[in-house]
Amino acid sequence: MSSLKFKLNQTTQKSVFLAFSMILALTTQTFAGGSLSTGIDAGTAEVTGTLSSVINLVMAIGGVVAIIGAVTIYQKWNTGERDINKELLSWGGSAVFLIAAPIIARAVFGL
Repeated sequence: MSSLKFKLNQTTQKSVFLAFSMILALTTQTFAGGSLSTGIDAGTAEVTGTLSSVINLVMAIGGVVAIIGAVTIYQKWNTGERDINKELLSWGGSAVFLIAAPIIARAVFGL
């Protein structure tokens, strides 16, 4: 039994792939009916609900980081270390980011 081998140039391969993709997209949309938009709406609602919980968790973690950073900086200051600027910027920057990022996310996503 001989095997048939087709050799297509690159332009023909792209055309065949594009035609196959369009047929697949059309048949998928036909079989899906109206459930596609329903699924997208359900997914959006689920992500929005989860995002609200994650935002609250990140704000709580930011508060804990701020407290730990304040205690660490206070201890270093009391022991007489003169250069606490690096510690202050690193702990303070991380705390400000962890507290400000959820506020910005709420504003962007309208939660």
